[in-house]
This record gives sequence, C-alpha cells and structure tokens, in this order.
Amino acid sequence: MIILLSVAIAPGLALFSYFYLRNQISSEPSKTLFHTFLYGAILTFPILFIQHVFEFENIIQSLFLRNVLFTSVLEEFFKWLILVMLIYKHVEFDNPYDGILYGASVSLGFATVENILYLFTYGLNTAFLRALLPVSSHAIFGVVMGYYLGRAKFAVSRSSKPILFVALLVPLGLHMIYNGILAIEKISLYFMIPFMLFLWWLGLTKVKQAHLLTLQYFNKSNTIREIL
Repeated sequence: MIILLSVAIAPGLALFSYFYLRNQISSEPSKTLFHTFLYGAILTFPILFIQHVFEFENIIQSLFLRNVLFTSVLEEFFKWLILVMLIYKHVEFDNPYDGILYGASVSLGFATVENILYLFTYGLNTAFLRALLPVSSHAIFGVVMGYYLGRAKFAVSRSSKPILFVALLVPLGLHMIYNGILAIEKISLYFMIPFMLFLWWLGLTKVKQAHLLTLQYFNKSNTIREIL
C-alpha cells in the first residue's frame, strides 16, 4: 500500500518541484502553495461525485460528449473557480509567475488524488502511463491557466476581465482536445504523442513568458520606488 501510494504521489510532486524550482526571481510561500494543492485535492471528490451522478442517471447519453465536453468543462471550471475565488486576490499572489505556481498546484492536487484512486483500483501496471499522460497534462493545463491569471492580475493598460475568461477557455480547449484524442479508439496514441509534445512546448513557453512578465514587473516597481 505504501509503495502504491508513493508511486501515485511521485509524478505530481516531481512536476510541481520542477515548476517551483524554475522560479528564480522570488520565493513563493510554501504554506499558501500547499493550501492551493489541498484545494485541488479536495476538489476531486465533488467532481467525481457529479460525474458519477451524471453517468448513473444517464443524463448525457452520448459517451463522447460526456467524456470529452462535460468532463473537461467540469474539471477546468472548478479549478478556475478555486483560483479566482481563493487565490486571485490573495496578498501573496504578488507577481505574474505566481500564477504558474498556483495554477500548477491546484491542478496537481486534483491530478494526484485522481491518480491515487486510479492506481488503487487498477494497480501499478498503469502507473507509468498515468504519470506520462493525465498527471502531466493536468500540470500543463494548470500552468496555462495560471499564466493567464497572472497576466490578468498584473495587466496595466487594459481590463483584466477578458484575460480572466481566457484563463478558463484556453486550458478548457486543450483539455477537450486531450479527451477527444483519448476517445479515438485504436489510433489515439498516434495523435496523443504529437499533442503531448505540443502541450509541453506550450507549457514551457508560458513559463518563459511569465518569467519575462515578472522581470518587467519588478523592474517597473523598482523604478517607481526610486522615483518616490
């Protein structure tokens, strides 16, 4: 049981450590990040319950629509809602790169609990594939969401509301494509490999862009302090 639990937690921990260590500008409080991770972890249970009710009651009869559209909307909307309601206006969300960390944290909290439940059900045989696909994809969805939340919060010359909605719509679109590929029987692997490569390229690009935005933010803040 301990081995199974360790294997289930390891991918999420490794991915979060990677994004955390990429933050070379400021040190984000680990307590707040841990709370965000817990929000994502707790979020798993109501989402799974809603999915079970819809499946049991056969509310959405189309298997494709249920797996591709409904699941994607449900998961990404609630992760976005948690970030907007509990983190977005938090005093410790104080630079654009923080969005990357909080987005990855809430997503990996969700993905880690989902992974634990899945591995306890289906065993260690699926561990590698789970780490490679669902856990890492959730991490990138969170990174992209967090990037746009960071841009929204620290937008200077325009309203932040449109960017807030972009923070939901872009990862939602990516999640729908991911689930859509999984729904293609027999040949899904041929589409999934290039899509995952694209997903990682996109995630790392957003990490670099968030670094640049944060550097610009700190330079601007230092300039204002010097003037004052």
